[in-house]
Amino acid sequence: MNPLVNPISRSLFFALASLLHPRMLWLMIWPMLVSLFAWGAAAFLLWSTTAVWMAAKLKHWIESGMFFLSFDTGDAMLVAAHVIMVLLFVPLVYLTALFILSIFGMQAMVEHIASRRFPQLARRRGGGIAGSLWNSVVALAGLALLGAVSIPFWLIPPLWPAIPVAIMGWVNQRVLRYDALAEHATADEMRAIFASRRGALYLLGVVLALLAYVPLVGFLAPVLFGLAFIHFLLGELEVLRQAPIEGEAVRL
Repeated sequence: MNPLVNPISRSLFFALASLLHPRMLWLMIWPMLVSLFAWGAAAFLLWSTTAVWMAAKLKHWIESGMFFLSFDTGDAMLVAAHVIMVLLFVPLVYLTALFILSIFGMQAMVEHIASRRFPQLARRRGGGIAGSLWNSVVALAGLALLGAVSIPFWLIPPLWPAIPVAIMGWVNQRVLRYDALAEHATADEMRAIFASRRGALYLLGVVLALLAYVPLVGFLAPVLFGLAFIHFLLGELEVLRQAPIEGEAVRL
């Protein structure tokens, strides 16, 4: 069995169990409602205009790539624009809720999990508000860069569902990993875990990005994401601290 699977599945199991607490249920509801209201209002006002603009851009890109071939792609590009906007709407809603949660809810979630599952884990407070803000800036910049780089691939219909999932897999782990460890880990411990568990963090981010598209489950997504990353990373921190120090003498 893949060694990444057990920690990830275990983290998801614990995250689902943690959702049953009333305080976590409240954190689950209000950031998503705020995000849905904001993006729903934007969609109500701008959806048609944006779809027409996007269809025109897609039509121009497609036709300019066909050189001497000429055929009308207007209707197909309008349908494609609506599909792309639907695929983008879901991650935008939960990503906005995720940022709200990272600012107003992560500390409460870390405290909830640490007090119950990791009560003996020492708090070395290697992170702070400045680091959290910088991490959010990097996540937003990375999202913008990945979105810009992926634009040509949106012209290939089979890749439409995969592109937002791949991008959001990276964004999920980047947004949540710092705040999940800031209270307990030192700066060196955070760097070590992020470097050694890069693949597992991205895989967990991708799994959660896929879950965001599941009806009803998507409504739980931001808090489920946060809880899963906290369980996973505090577990990794506990393992790191229990590992023997390199070069340390072992008593027989």
